[in-house]
Amino acid sequence: MSVAAAPQLLDFQHTYADALEGLYVPWQGAVAPEPRLLVLNDALARELGADPEALRAPEGVAALAGSVAPAGSRPIAMAYSGHQFGSLSPRLGDGRALLLGEVLDVEGRRRDLHLKGSGRTPFARGGDGKAVVGPMLREHVVGEAMHALGIPTTRALAVVATGERVRRETSLPGAVLARIAASHLRVGTFQYASLTGNVELVRRLADYAIARHHPDAAAADNPYLSLLASVVDVQAALIARWMSVAFVHGVMNSDNMTISGETIDYGPCAFMEAFDPAATFSSIDHGGRYAYGMQPALAQWNLARLAETLLPLVADDQESAVAAVTPVLESWWTRYDAAFLDRLRAKLGLGGDDGGDDELDATLVADLLGLLRADRVDFTTFFRAAAATLRGDRARDARGLLLSLPAWDAWEARWRERLGEAGRSDAGAAATADAMDAINPVYIPRNHAVEDALTAATVGDLAPLTRLVDAVTHPFVERADLADLAAPGPEDDIYVTYCGT
Repeated sequence: MSVAAAPQLLDFQHTYADALEGLYVPWQGAVAPEPRLLVLNDALARELGADPEALRAPEGVAALAGSVAPAGSRPIAMAYSGHQFGSLSPRLGDGRALLLGEVLDVEGRRRDLHLKGSGRTPFARGGDGKAVVGPMLREHVVGEAMHALGIPTTRALAVVATGERVRRETSLPGAVLARIAASHLRVGTFQYASLTGNVELVRRLADYAIARHHPDAAAADNPYLSLLASVVDVQAALIARWMSVAFVHGVMNSDNMTISGETIDYGPCAFMEAFDPAATFSSIDHGGRYAYGMQPALAQWNLARLAETLLPLVADDQESAVAAVTPVLESWWTRYDAAFLDRLRAKLGLGGDDGGDDELDATLVADLLGLLRADRVDFTTFFRAAAATLRGDRARDARGLLLSLPAWDAWEARWRERLGEAGRSDAGAAATADAMDAINPVYIPRNHAVEDALTAATVGDLAPLTRLVDAVTHPFVERADLADLAAPGPEDDIYVTYCGT
């Protein structure tokens, strides 16, 4: 399949394609009839060593839309399997996406450039291979917000309107997302390799994952068991960060869990407002499988699926392999609980080497979350208000958010006592509050604000989107002109998200 090449935009490499034949199909994107740049992430482009102006030029926009292959690229549709809502789909793959190649950024980090919505591939399973403006811009907004919050994430380099209409519930404007990732290796990639029955293919994939993401595992007595432990570690840290900002991924299928520990595939995602472990937003998550409070357990479940694929590499016989991986999987809760407690301690002005008792602090955190749940307190607003409480700012005191005042007063007394033990109250209260404000955001992608911005963008008005991105990429600095973006949506608003496929 031949196509005219675009000018040299990036210096592409292809270690995945070179090492892992059998896990992809060479392919070419569909031609976008009238590609038009909606968003270009200039700072990310420069981070990749690209010239933003060259990407803005017609040839650059055509390349970002998938219409032409940039010079040096080798577009491929990646193969993977996945458990979707608990049911195995043996052959998923990039049904509407292409990996153009890898780029070494200005810091020497290897990163994928991937197009989403670039047309039907052999993995399309009857789909049209297209994407639409709203969901692709959602990926941009949420990815940039997560990055600003310090959460490992894929990011949008660009969103390009294709100039065609795509049929979903209605006819919508088409778009392509140009996505940057540490890699697109997924638990589902290992599942696909395993399902081929080719142990050497699984070994090549595992060796590639070790070299690219977990190099310390190579020196371990059992590199493949060490790989599993490393992925457990990075995922425990990632999910703890999700939980600490009330992020609900919405579709934690095993093909949506990366080996690198980055967040990927912002489909029916949302940020929870009123605290509720049962919060779920996806239109297809009827049983609440991927609700906020279920995310740690589902991450462990996905990691068990990864472990299954590694069994032939871990030991020569299955019984020994299972005995080896089981303690690693069982360590999930210790690793996750420690990571989550560290995040919540910091959000409350605690943490570090302050002589705290883990069990007592875990109880303090659990009791707080119980209060927030009982009174349906906005999670994000609470932690900024808690800092105001330490400053003695009665107008913004956290007490004003609670209904169960005796229970709050008792909890606040315990919190202040704990801060005192850590030397972080009284004279140090202002500094503690400042430290809390440095990690507790004012701005997240509030669901109503996201929908307003995407609705406007779909009909050509990008101003609300630009304003929202400005807020969520500077999440810790309060600005009077953005007060509406800090406020929760209407309490009676039942928010539903969709995959966009």
